[in-house]
Amino acid sequence: MRDDDNAQVLARLAALKAMSVRELKADWAKLFGTEAPNNSRPFLEQRLAYRIQELTFGGLSKPARQLLDALADEVEGKKVRKSVISDPRNPVIGTRLVREWNGVEHVITVLRDGFDWQGRRYKTLSAIARKITGTQWNGYRFFGLRPTRGSAA
Repeated sequence: MRDDDNAQVLARLAALKAMSVRELKADWAKLFGTEAPNNSRPFLEQRLAYRIQELTFGGLSKPARQLLDALADEVEGKKVRKSVISDPRNPVIGTRLVREWNGVEHVITVLRDGFDWQGRRYKTLSAIARKITGTQWNGYRFFGLRPTRGSAA
């Protein structure tokens, strides 16, 4: 990284603030090769600022992109990619986790590449906790593998 690059990027980022939405959209077309998706000034400024830095200094590494893709699939509940996020907090394969929720006992079996609940495979405990409760939970916390906030570790 050269000081010239830093100065040039900082000047371009500062210039974004002074640009009209029309100018931002024109810049978008140059940098992304597509039409801007909307007229939101904050959105355009943020994405353009990131793109300017990405083109100058480089983007995310391949492992970082793969991890983000896998996390996005997990949040969206998709099973598109074959990659599995291995987590050292996972219990030993074959371990059975038992959790009672609203008077119903739920038994989860730890697999090599995820978890089994009711004969179906899941990538994460959080996905199972969401199915059981209908709300967003940290799976490790829900199944008692991580202390709750404020409790002694």
